[in-house]
Amino acid sequence: MSLLEFNERGIYCPKADVYLDPWKPVDRALISHGHSDHASWGHKRYLCSSSAAPVIKHRLRMDTIETADYGNPVYINGVQFSFHPAGHIPGSAQIRAEYKGEVWVFTGDYKLEPDGLSEPFELVKCNSFITESTFGLPVYSWKPQQEIFNEMNAWWRKNQTEGKVSVIAGYTLGKSQRLLKNIDTSIGKIIVHGAVDSINEVMRQQGIDLPETHRVTKESKKQDFEGALVICPPSAVGSPWIRRFLPYSLGIASGWMTLRGARRRRGADRGFPLSDHVDWKSLNIAVKETGAEKVFVTHGYAEIFSQWLNEKGIEAYPVKTEYEGELSEIIEGTDKTSMEENIGISSDVDANVQTSES
Repeated sequence: MSLLEFNERGIYCPKADVYLDPWKPVDRALISHGHSDHASWGHKRYLCSSSAAPVIKHRLRMDTIETADYGNPVYINGVQFSFHPAGHIPGSAQIRAEYKGEVWVFTGDYKLEPDGLSEPFELVKCNSFITESTFGLPVYSWKPQQEIFNEMNAWWRKNQTEGKVSVIAGYTLGKSQRLLKNIDTSIGKIIVHGAVDSINEVMRQQGIDLPETHRVTKESKKQDFEGALVICPPSAVGSPWIRRFLPYSLGIASGWMTLRGARRRRGADRGFPLSDHVDWKSLNIAVKETGAEKVFVTHGYAEIFSQWLNEKGIEAYPVKTEYEGELSEIIEGTDKTSMEENIGISSDVDANVQTSES
């Protein structure tokens, strides 16, 4: 019997009778982070990292969640579990499981580049490695974070000279706070959508330092927005809510902005390819440096990346899960099919897959 296995409810540890990020209700769940495709409602008991708990409690409307600090072992029926920083969003964790010398690591969602907000990724050696592949194609190669923010700052300043409000869309949990933490706040006032403001307050209460922001309310006046940067979730784009900022320039911060046509299909003036997931190069680095003999590849380009690893002499298997990576983060509270069509995922993904295989 393997220490971890995959079934219709999620990633299961038979020896401990627990699940890792299950997508159907179970008795006990270990949760990597607070995005909805990993932290779902309905489990009897939850265990997560101490710094992920406030957001998960807020989002699932729960009062009590079991927690463990990073690196501190938790024993369940003889199996040792521990959480280790994943670098994805604040509180995100890789989950390590060990029993009788066999070590597995489940990454959840992760990235290697420090972002100044999340706890930096920690490499964890293992025998078997379960990794995401949200952006597991060679076409996905991120610029250094500072280059992206330099472009964003210049775009904001340019909009000010043209009398436009700068509106940038980034998902509510993680991306919006990363934008806040790294944008040049000396340029002007920062205004946020109510959904973003709610998460900001949860994080501030747990001690995460975020710049001052102003929430959009019914009482907000047009002059309040002059020269400002507005941060909102992608679901607000195209809604009546955004019209109050006219004239505005729309930017979207997402790894999908690398895709041909994605910016145009969302009606954006600028696309900033800023992702909280590993790119192609980082995926390969992570797999190699864990020293894993077996690799299980989940959501994204699982079959393509597994094939690539096997060709490189690393035993790898694609695994079907209900994790969705950045797509889920973008479309929370939005119709999935409509969002896929609007950002051009279906056709652009096909084109990029063909390119990577040719």
